Amino acid sequence: MPDRNIQSITVKPAGRRQQQQQHPPEVENGRASIYESVVTNTSKEMMCYSDFPILENFPNFLHNSKMLEYYRKYAEKFGLLKHIQFKTVVRSVKKHPSYPSTGQWEVTTEKNGKQETTTFDAVMVCSGHHSEPYYPLEAFPGINSFRGQYFHSREYKNSEAFKGKRIVVVGMGNSGADIAVELSRTADQVFLSTRRGSWVMSRVFEHGYPWDICFDTRFQNWLRNALPSSIVIWLTEKKMNEWFNHSNYGLQPRDRTQFKEPLFNDELPSRITCGYVVVKPDVTEFTETAVKFDDGTEEKIDVVIFATGYRFSFPFLDESILKVVDNKTSLYRNIFPANLEKPTLGVIGLIQPLGPIMSASEIQARWLTRVFKGLCHLPPPDVIIKDIEKKKEMTISRFGPRRETTLQVDYIEYLDELTTDIGCKPNILGYFLTDPILALTLFFGPCTPAQFRLTGPGKWPMARKQIMTTWDRIVKPTKTRVVKKQDKSSGSVIFGLRGLCVLALLLAIIMYKIL
Repeated sequence: MPDRNIQSITVKPAGRRQQQQQHPPEVENGRASIYESVVTNTSKEMMCYSDFPILENFPNFLHNSKMLEYYRKYAEKFGLLKHIQFKTVVRSVKKHPSYPSTGQWEVTTEKNGKQETTTFDAVMVCSGHHSEPYYPLEAFPGINSFRGQYFHSREYKNSEAFKGKRIVVVGMGNSGADIAVELSRTADQVFLSTRRGSWVMSRVFEHGYPWDICFDTRFQNWLRNALPSSIVIWLTEKKMNEWFNHSNYGLQPRDRTQFKEPLFNDELPSRITCGYVVVKPDVTEFTETAVKFDDGTEEKIDVVIFATGYRFSFPFLDESILKVVDNKTSLYRNIFPANLEKPTLGVIGLIQPLGPIMSASEIQARWLTRVFKGLCHLPPPDVIIKDIEKKKEMTISRFGPRRETTLQVDYIEYLDELTTDIGCKPNILGYFLTDPILALTLFFGPCTPAQFRLTGPGKWPMARKQIMTTWDRIVKPTKTRVVKKQDKSSGSVIFGLRGLCVLALLLAIIMYKIL
């Protein structure tokens, strides 16, 4: 394989632009885009690389600038920069003429207008699924006659240009809710339109700990999968409504029988109850200056932001290799195209786990490289097809048939499946005999990435320490003011004096009644 075996994939397919929107120059077609205030909704202990912890003084949830800083440190630590071709567009990935015998690929790239074709032994496609906007304008009658400004949420950067505007955000995923909350501080009024509703969770969960530290544990995952679905639905609804009653805020999910990834926003309920954000049902029609909703109401609007999600495609790959239909594709373990004769091309990160995608993608890469090397073997084609169909049915039964749920996977279950093949899944029963404290931590504590460095290929000597000190690093960035604990002896004296005072008061009352 040539030295340049890791490449930055930047695909720029043609995209639609609306005349009503002045596009910031930093938003490029075919590339992911974020708004300036983006903060992660998975915590640092859960999303770090398994053998490269995020600094303990970093906040539990990182601003995008801190996230970039961490990735730069990782690239420097492992010497990756020399292998990356920046500002390089991948034009095509095709089977080499010798593919039937070698499994090799011809990759054509373009830089500064010059194209180059290189032969590689294997290819990882890591282009993500948040770069091509899903923008179904045809589903909104009258949008072409609307005189105001409208655009997809990927074009949004900050709230500066929207002061005093009346704005409707269509769609209520994480981006839609974030943008609505941010705009509500400067806009005249913000409306948040949702068709199905959503459970809303705070990043700050039980006892002030990050939500995923409490949610993504092996015990909790076992409980969710072992209990009857009706009980799980009831428990989920009860837990979600502890913070606030979703039905009173217009946010109750329409279909509560299928679990969709929750929405994470610490401020949305407050902005709603203060009137800065008004939740509305589905949009039915646009007029020149207003929007109509399916509850019969109508609002004057200046700006429409479509937070309608994304679709994914692979324009550099022929459909005979990987075909996408209705936001669905056939990938074994969500990685390998089902019809490849040689297992030398895989897709990384084309999943939506109920947990951090970063650590899940790392496990995918560890498994995929072992397949490339012949250390992990794929089953026969008929077994692969049956497994893919079985997983599709499971996805529909758990998360529903909607296009936005096609990539969802059970986080811990998925990682355990891959790490079993790799040989690095922790043997918790075995640890109960040899290291019971660690075993209890693995089962009842958060399923952090270091769990998959305790044993097997890629074993990391610091993994146990990393796991056992997780809670210390969670508290470190928040416990910035430490109150001195009161001396126990003085506390006992005070408690004793209080007891004597109460006793004296009772005696006085008794004596008063006697006399």
